[in-house]
Amino acid sequence: MKRDPQPEWLMSKDIVSYKDALSFMDSRVKALQKGAAQELLWALEHPSLYTLGTSAKPQDVLNKTLPAYETGRGGEVTYHGPGQRVVYVMLDLSQRTKDIRAYVQALEDWILLTLKEFGVDACRREGRIGLWVPKENSTGDNKIAAIGVRVSKWVTFHGIALNVNPDLSYYQGIIPCGIRGHGVTSLHELGVKTSLTDVDKALQKTFSKVF
Repeated sequence: MKRDPQPEWLMSKDIVSYKDALSFMDSRVKALQKGAAQELLWALEHPSLYTLGTSAKPQDVLNKTLPAYETGRGGEVTYHGPGQRVVYVMLDLSQRTKDIRAYVQALEDWILLTLKEFGVDACRREGRIGLWVPKENSTGDNKIAAIGVRVSKWVTFHGIALNVNPDLSYYQGIIPCGIRGHGVTSLHELGVKTSLTDVDKALQKTFSKVF
């Protein structure tokens, strides 16, 4: 099938279970691999849960009361929940740039540009995946966005998670991404009282500047 130059966007208003998301992604990725579907960006929220990437250590999950899912994405342990914008990115790199490292950097650039739309200057840190905001009046950083990807036959899935206004206390139940000595923040905690809808608009605006 002939593909549009820009991916389709799907915005889920209802909270989506993690198992349903995995099933949907698996189906869409297989269709993309066959050339039978358009690329897709899927913006959603999950109920409160933890996910473990391929490098995760089970002992990094301290809170045993929330569901925890092992998944095929890269990375370690992270939290998903209401108030966090998750975007699952299903792109065909064989039609773009067949370079996974460049793809991850493009995701980072996309989030950085999106945060700038709200006046937030985040940054990369050597040896740490995700995007970070320096702590005020102290050393260290707070993580504001996580990245975890998987690529199969040059089709991407999983993606990014940007903290808009989640309950940050749930991060106390894990060692986020296996990293100690740093914290976690959100747009609301930084004083940016924006909505998921406004964040979606910014993500759509900045996506084509990077991809």
